Amino acid sequence: MTSPDSRTRAARRADASPARRERPAHARPARRHNIGKVVALTLVGVFAFTGTAAGALYYKLDHNIETVDLEALTDESVRPPTAEPDPEDPNGGVALNILLIGSDARNGENAAIGGEAGGMRSDTTMVMHVSADRTRVEVVSIPRDSLVALPSCETTNGTVSAKSNAMFNSAFAAGWDTGGDIESAVSCTRSAVESLTNVRMDGFMVVDFTGFEKMVDAIGGVPLYLDSEINSPMADLYLPAGQQTLNGQQALGLARARKGEGLDGSDLKRIDRQQDLLNAMASTVLSKNLLTDTPALIQFLNSATSSLTVSNEFSSITDLAGLALSLKGVSMDSIVFETVPIMDAPSDKNRVVWTSAAEDVWASMAADVPIPQSETASSTGIQTPGAAEAADTADAPADGTAVVVP
Repeated sequence: MTSPDSRTRAARRADASPARRERPAHARPARRHNIGKVVALTLVGVFAFTGTAAGALYYKLDHNIETVDLEALTDESVRPPTAEPDPEDPNGGVALNILLIGSDARNGENAAIGGEAGGMRSDTTMVMHVSADRTRVEVVSIPRDSLVALPSCETTNGTVSAKSNAMFNSAFAAGWDTGGDIESAVSCTRSAVESLTNVRMDGFMVVDFTGFEKMVDAIGGVPLYLDSEINSPMADLYLPAGQQTLNGQQALGLARARKGEGLDGSDLKRIDRQQDLLNAMASTVLSKNLLTDTPALIQFLNSATSSLTVSNEFSSITDLAGLALSLKGVSMDSIVFETVPIMDAPSDKNRVVWTSAAEDVWASMAADVPIPQSETASSTGIQTPGAAEAADTADAPADGTAVVVP
């Protein structure tokens, strides 16, 4: 992929100032997960349906997916460049950057989860990078409370949202409030991400509240161990200390909660919990071996696909399965979760700003080289499945299936 700085990461670091090399206060640790394996396994399962008598099921799953076309809202002159594809193999040897958005819609079924409110917000935003050689997957979370410069963007009704200096998740809200639809919301978010990172997004996927909740319920819940109780009235969440299995509503509450007993109000720790819940879901899917349990697989995939809004690049089950098949060789150690390097905003202690180290993350992604990984230890206490065996508590499960939350 063409990059504004195609030098190696080592060369860029050699030129970096001491301030650039200094680790930011809010740097998050690298998180290696088996999400890619689950995506590959489940989508390969769906891919297999296309060659069987399950054509009606394939048709249903395929038509669950809502597709959004942003071509009419796209000004290629202001977008980051992209590599020219090989005319003989357009999909081969090309790195992919996919925008992942968790929507905070407060209408329809989502109103019962998030509370009735107008508008729509991006509760979670991540950029997933898939290396050209399909050996690495890197997912970088963008805190919604980041104070950033948002560009203007055109919406479907012809109105152009104004430039602003605001919280990052205002981009999605501004597009929705100005254009009144998901196309405008995603377009403004993509414009913001590309403007801030100089990394071209090759596609996007949006999942809503109800989708996440239904997926957790479809796999029978997520096992989890808490060292202390969590009580968040705002998220309608109470979890006692000890071993338990969260249902969809509880898992969603834990992913969204920021304030309450056992929580510190930090968006950064909320991001960590989201990443670890995804890991717990992945481990649960793998442990249940859904590919051999057709009814459970169908329920899970129906929940997943019915909650998705995607770009044209991933508009069908076969498109998604093709991506999954290309990732079959990715090892678990090569899947990394990070958060963009940040620090407290000088103007508002409740907000954050990106540090200069963020430039290295995005430049590495654009150049398709491994992103710099932070080295500070996580302060959330959430451990990946398997760590429970080593937890220093007599009540922790010994089978390694639960996440442990001190």
